[in-house]
Amino acid sequence: MKVSGFTFIRNGNILGYPFVESIRSALPVCDEFVVAVGASDDDTLQALQAINDPKLRIIQTTWNEKMVDRGFVYGQQKMIAQFNCTGDWAFYLEGDELLHENELDTLRAAMRRYLDDPEVEALAFDYYHFYGCADWIAVGAAGYRQAPRIIRNSIRSIAPDGLFFVVMDKNKKGRYPRAAMTGTHIYHYGAVRSVAKMNEKNQRVAKYWGKQPAVFSYADGDPFEMERFTGTHPAVMRDWLASDAAEQHYTPDPDHVPDMRQRRHRWRMQLERILGMDLSKKHFKRVK
Repeated sequence: MKVSGFTFIRNGNILGYPFVESIRSALPVCDEFVVAVGASDDDTLQALQAINDPKLRIIQTTWNEKMVDRGFVYGQQKMIAQFNCTGDWAFYLEGDELLHENELDTLRAAMRRYLDDPEVEALAFDYYHFYGCADWIAVGAAGYRQAPRIIRNSIRSIAPDGLFFVVMDKNKKGRYPRAAMTGTHIYHYGAVRSVAKMNEKNQRVAKYWGKQPAVFSYADGDPFEMERFTGTHPAVMRDWLASDAAEQHYTPDPDHVPDMRQRRHRWRMQLERILGMDLSKKHFKRVK
């Protein structure tokens, strides 16, 4: 079994991504790791080169600045990296997503277990979406609690906006992949960055979604959707979480007044409790 990790990144340090930590967390379960790195205004390329691991393969790219439709430029960059993977499995991690060292053996075993099972096209993870600081996770039904991040590298798949996979089946309309759960987690630190880094990100990337940049504040988070995290973080994240790149002090505001969107999310979570169902987004069909 050969496993290819892959990702894309641009201006990783300016935007506060723990992209080096992300790659380091995945290298132990990968036989190669492909990175499409866009021309940056910081030392992102040099930081990647400093990893100095023979498994790492860096592809320098140029972003299409005219592509401003729903993040499709992200999909383009993701696919550049994915199409250069040579493994049986192609394992995608975003620059703010990490694996925990305590779960690597379980993950590797899942990839091996389903390697020869044609019904399983992808492998999905449970998610810890950290919010505000490393002590809190967002658990609302509006986002995704599970997502496929490993795709069989022998099937036709695309990434429309970088976030998920679409399988092109017999030239018909695309569909989500059939997936089995790995029994492991992805630790997502996208909303743990400092407020300054979050606003810098909004200023630089909103155009790729055809939007105007919004001013970010952690105070906008709904405490109804937050839970305190009681586990441990990946060891490789220790220094990053203590650095200026990460927000250090966040507590959900019990007096927060939800807007209409957050009210809908609350209703959905209440409905989940009544029905005993998970109503969050699923970009896959679970088969195992």
